[in-house]
Parts: sequence; C-alpha cells; structure tokens
Amino acid sequence: MYSRDTIEARLREVFSPESIAVVDESHLHAGHHHGASEHHAGFDGAAGTHFRVTIVSATFAGLSRVERHRAVNLVLAQELESGVHALAIEAKAPGEPLRR
Repeated sequence: MYSRDTIEARLREVFSPESIAVVDESHLHAGHHHGASEHHAGFDGAAGTHFRVTIVSATFAGLSRVERHRAVNLVLAQELESGVHALAIEAKAPGEPLRR
C-alpha cells in the first residue's frame, strides 16, 4: 500500500504548500466491509488505504472547493487507482480558516 510520506512528497512537489498534514486513518476502518468490492471485503485496518489530507497552498487561491479536490485527486490519481480507498481532503488558500 502507500505511505503517508509518499503522498505528502507528491503533494509538496506539485503544490509547494505553506503547510501540509497527511494522516493515515486506515486503522479507523478495521472491520468495515465493502460488499460491492472483493478487494476491500473484510478490511483488516492495514495501513496505507485511508488518508486525511490538510493542505494550505497559494495554488488554491480563487479555486472552488470542488476544483481544489479535483486538483489533489489528479496529483494522487495513481495512488487512488491502486490501493488508496479513501481520501478526505481539506484544501485551503493561505489566510483561509481551517476546520478544527
């Protein structure tokens, strides 16, 4: 699967963020079943499948929330196609408040 460091490095390379936090939340999903997909049936909570990203970058200034999410998803397309099951994104421009 993927590591927090790998995802963070890809996002840093493209967005040159003012701040970034990537949290592997895979363990929070142990025991969840995704019946429509054999790949995720009986998920054991192993690391590298569920992440939360909080990123602040000037790149996001003037973009809508949907455009920001699309930009992050595009950068992480390879990861999302080959093992990352869930990605929660909070993408902000500098000066915008973060959720607490």
